[in-house]
Amino acid sequence: MLTILRRIVLEFSQEPELERGLLHLVNQIKHALSTDCCSVYLADYAKEHFVLMASDGLAKNSLGQTTIGFSEGIVGLVGQREEPINIANAHDHPHFYHAPEVEEEDLQAFLGTPIIHQRKVLGILTIQQKDARFFTENEEAFLVTLSAQLATAIANAEARGVIARQQDTGWLKQLNGIPGAPGIALCEIVVSQPKADLRTVTLEKVDNKSEQKSRFDLAVKQTRKDFEKLALKLSDKISDDSLDIFEVYKQLLDSSHLSEEISAKINFGWSAESALKQVVDNYVVQFEAIEDGYLRERASDIKDLGNRLLMNLQSPSKVVKTFPKEFILLAEDVTASMLAEFQHRGLKGIVSLTGSNNSHAAILARAIGLPAIMGIERVPLAPLNKHIAILDGYSGELFIDPHESLKTEYRHLITEEHALADKVQKVKDLPALTKDGKAIELHLNAGLSSGFEHSQHAGAVGIGLYRTEIPFMNRSCFPSEHEQTVLYQQVLSAFPSKPVTMRTLDVGGDKSLPYFPISEDNPFLGWRGIRITLDHPEIFLLQVRAMMKASLGKNNLEIMLPMISGIAEVDDSLRLINQAYYELSAELNLDDTVKLVRPRIGIMIEVPSAIFLLKELAGRVDFFSVGSNDLTQYLLAVDRNNARVANLYDSYHPAVLRALNTISQESSKYLVPLSICGELASEPAGAILLLAMGYDKLSMNPHNIARIKWVIRHIDFQRAKVILSHALTLSTAKQVHSYLNEQLEHLGLGGFIRAGI
Repeated sequence: MLTILRRIVLEFSQEPELERGLLHLVNQIKHALSTDCCSVYLADYAKEHFVLMASDGLAKNSLGQTTIGFSEGIVGLVGQREEPINIANAHDHPHFYHAPEVEEEDLQAFLGTPIIHQRKVLGILTIQQKDARFFTENEEAFLVTLSAQLATAIANAEARGVIARQQDTGWLKQLNGIPGAPGIALCEIVVSQPKADLRTVTLEKVDNKSEQKSRFDLAVKQTRKDFEKLALKLSDKISDDSLDIFEVYKQLLDSSHLSEEISAKINFGWSAESALKQVVDNYVVQFEAIEDGYLRERASDIKDLGNRLLMNLQSPSKVVKTFPKEFILLAEDVTASMLAEFQHRGLKGIVSLTGSNNSHAAILARAIGLPAIMGIERVPLAPLNKHIAILDGYSGELFIDPHESLKTEYRHLITEEHALADKVQKVKDLPALTKDGKAIELHLNAGLSSGFEHSQHAGAVGIGLYRTEIPFMNRSCFPSEHEQTVLYQQVLSAFPSKPVTMRTLDVGGDKSLPYFPISEDNPFLGWRGIRITLDHPEIFLLQVRAMMKASLGKNNLEIMLPMISGIAEVDDSLRLINQAYYELSAELNLDDTVKLVRPRIGIMIEVPSAIFLLKELAGRVDFFSVGSNDLTQYLLAVDRNNARVANLYDSYHPAVLRALNTISQESSKYLVPLSICGELASEPAGAILLLAMGYDKLSMNPHNIARIKWVIRHIDFQRAKVILSHALTLSTAKQVHSYLNEQLEHLGLGGFIRAGI
């Protein structure tokens, strides 16, 4: 049954036309389960009904015509309950809806299961039989499993269909994602294609069959050469039969069956990439169905061969890309390196199919003031290239080829946004002081890029977080003590006589070093942060020594320890820091005019266990700094880079807000200075809540300093405390967001959370 399931889902996902795919699907299910009828209804939320899209057993002239309301019939009941319904005689059921045009009078037994994708009912999958009986548990389990696997494929197929229909209507409904960074962009889309991976290939038909065949033949020749080179390279190191795999690959390439099947697909009008994907996927299914373990593993070899061919299919077509003057970057996974590559070439916004609002790409987008949408609906990338789009980073909506009226509206909103940005810049050099005189310090988060973006001109009074990872990443080995010292001197000199907080090396999780690979099943709960550097004191001591050397004569260094989960980690870190301090004091032979000052030491509160150890920690360190991004992730058990659960990641979750408030109260109780360096501090509503909680410093990217300063200067501290008091009584993140947005509107600050002033 598992093989049948895989084949049904695979063949459906390969069909570029939704209607044809559904018709083939119901035919396969009907025969697999030996039933008299199988049908698929898809949801139309605009009209609030299900449409009979495909059936093998119901009247053909009813397809696309028959509709059943969301609250009508047994089909509607399946959608409402969001669970399977198994009925021996549907005609006797009180919810039975008679639609004479479908001609189902002789069908008695009914089993329907919802097709659900990301908590949304996309449709209903049903089977029916003439005999009055309950379907068996195995039949029900098969249909439920199949509908769950089909959900993503149908969501993707619907997205493909929406784009295809654009050619006829000239208008595409908005695609929805997660707001990643505020702002608006209106310009052309540039698609950044992913690396060669058959799973990412979008099936498409073309007219130039001879050209496609030539491209495939060239790819085969190049792939054969690649395997010969690989075998030659390894022959000096491997002398056994392990190299036979390359001979197998070459035999497969020479196989007439493989070439003939791909050529046949091309003759049907498929592009070379599409033909390759369909044939390779079919072979993979066949191999995975084999009981013999060794042969079943050969499916991996077929995939590898397919991806090699795809890489060579794509390579010849690669040309030097010319970019429009302004563009929106769209990719399967927009990375920080992509932003660094494109930001000076006219980049106005980013759209990523994966990720969440706290992926590092989204954080970097906010740091440089680029609107962003993350985790958008699964859509084929290639057809969107060079289309005009509106990116609304406030709402998470992406409009492709919008009407002129909508473009005019958004141009007006962009003008207002620029006016607001100009207005807030007027206060960037003024103190962060509320209307009734409460002061708070705004500091910079720096070190996201290798550039020196942390200048005094942003309006900050210091650096609240300097990430030291970048100098470690952009190289082939660990930096020397001297190299680190030179870099840290530049950073410390940027804010003479003002505090600069440097975080010790924080790698692991989603941050890795090319020369120090870490492979773990669950990296965010694994070897990262202080755990790595304590296990490698030679790395930790070298970095701390470089920091202290760099601070000579400046005396504005503060050192912060990441990922602290227990007291022992702090004690071990302090021992090493003291060791470095005493070693340097002895080595440097300083005179009375210059002294090596032991820096203030603080810790990041980002692991929940630290919240319950604040009393003990307060007696050991000089300050606390909350890393709200990771704290939110760990409190809510949500991977902040996972688009599937991105909607659960929310720093305004009542549990997160109450934890932040508890940290502030405890810090005040033990007289420990407290700051926060997560993304929450750079959001208007978040800054108001943190101000009211009593945080001494808010640290954020340079782009947001002026915005947050404007917000603070336009609110009373007492009003902020009233807002916090009510927010802490709310029980859901949705309630908190609604309340805070309402308050910002009342304060005249709505332009910071939506498009327009």
